[in-house]
Amino acid sequence: MKQPQKPSEPPQEDNQELDFEQELLEVERSLAALRERYQQVQRDLRQQKQLQYKLYKLSQDKKPTPEIQAELRQIQQQLEVLEVCLESQLFSWRSFKEPFWQAIRFGGMGVIIGWILKSCAG
Repeated sequence: MKQPQKPSEPPQEDNQELDFEQELLEVERSLAALRERYQQVQRDLRQQKQLQYKLYKLSQDKKPTPEIQAELRQIQQQLEVLEVCLESQLFSWRSFKEPFWQAIRFGGMGVIIGWILKSCAG
């Protein structure tokens, strides 16, 4: 009785499914990182607005005490740190959205065309 031979490598369809799953996981990780960065930017913007308002209110005082001046300096330093954090986001989502969707659209089409050509050639 002859035993069936074990294939040395999985069929090509299995490889394609694994490749697709790996790419899909990578897209999900990228999306999660983008979502996390977006939430961080939103928190920083809210904090920046609060600090600017507090700075404005404290600077309206006609006779600032040394404590108020120290608080003003501290608020100014916090605002500078927030500015640096916000500037690290060089691209806004609006400017990134169009190239992102084009990459998804044409990248997806490329994968589909590649699968079709590979199935026709294989």
